[in-house]
Amino acid sequence: MAAPLLAFIFSLLAIASTVRGSNITKILANYPDYSSFNSYLSQTKLAEEINSYPTITLLALNNDAMASFAGKRQLSVVKKVLSLLTLLDYYDPESLHQISEGTTLSVTLYNNTAGNAPEYLGYVNITDLYGGQVAFGSAVSGSKLDSYFTKSVKQIPYNISVVEIDAPIIAPGILAAPAPSPAYITGLLENAGCKTFAKMLAKSGVLKKYESVIKKGLTVFAPSDEAFKAKDVPDPTKLTKANMVSLLEYHALAHYKPKGSLKSNKNKISTLATTGAGNFDLTTSTSGDEVVLHTGVASSRLVHTVLDATPVVIFTVDNVLLPTELFRKSHSPAPALSPAEGVSPTAASPSEPPTDESPESSHSNSSKGLANSKSANAAVAVSSPSLFTALVTLATIAVFQLVETF
Repeated sequence: MAAPLLAFIFSLLAIASTVRGSNITKILANYPDYSSFNSYLSQTKLAEEINSYPTITLLALNNDAMASFAGKRQLSVVKKVLSLLTLLDYYDPESLHQISEGTTLSVTLYNNTAGNAPEYLGYVNITDLYGGQVAFGSAVSGSKLDSYFTKSVKQIPYNISVVEIDAPIIAPGILAAPAPSPAYITGLLENAGCKTFAKMLAKSGVLKKYESVIKKGLTVFAPSDEAFKAKDVPDPTKLTKANMVSLLEYHALAHYKPKGSLKSNKNKISTLATTGAGNFDLTTSTSGDEVVLHTGVASSRLVHTVLDATPVVIFTVDNVLLPTELFRKSHSPAPALSPAEGVSPTAASPSEPPTDESPESSHSNSSKGLANSKSANAAVAVSSPSLFTALVTLATIAVFQLVETF
């Protein structure tokens, strides 16, 4: 009886380790032909984001293809293209050659960071061509299929698949790299529904502080206009100038910390307002794809990525960040994330595709399948931590039963 029970325990632990996700950097480290691709995943911090998803297909470029593409391009442009090569679904070589009706659309990681992007910019068209070829291209109407599957690299069934393609997928406008100037940043904030925050930054002079750290990295948490209307938010006009400056500086970090980095964060985060150890800092918690910031006074949820252009990232948040140094002191640790904080399980899924007009040609043929695959991926993303806990618990019970038999 002991041998079967031991086998069962090891099976549970093996499954649990897979549920926890894979380390894409370590996987690709075993394949020297993709060392450049792997390096760029780390430089852009995409690796951290990829590792947080339970199901991923990576369309990898070998060193020659990366040298031809990346060359002299800005890191922010490279990140956008690599995000478009990260599919939030599982495709191994066999499934690529068995696509229903020959074509489908797959949502990508770029869809989560593209901001107010044109229709289908964050999606990839996958088409099984006659003669055994599989082609890839942007899902934006009128785009060409100009990237082709060349070979399989590595598969961990239904968790991660790495396949090689011969060229990057270039979506319309994805190679543009506007300079994140102060005027550009305020324009983005205003268009994202953060006009109050943008005006406060400009009037207080804090925008210049933001500008001074852009080259080394800048992360901004911008409260929406509605957030400033909340009852528990102090009237900004009643704050002293010094306190106003500290409040606005508290909404930014002096380094580039995209969503993937925030999701994996375990430490306190210093802000622009931090002047010494342990003051004006933040903590984070996650649930599925959600990230919540904790100040010690209240919590605030990341709602939308307005801009992710290395080394600058701007998020909108649903509440004003109130530091304990300016308002009230917290007598307990930052609260754990709970349903009461407004996190919906469905929020773990990627953004839904546009629906206000019918896409052309192959778009309409695959929308139903795309929605189904996304829903399944979202469900796995939400349930993975719970499933891991359940599996470990079962393994622990099994161990105790084994001990009792001796």
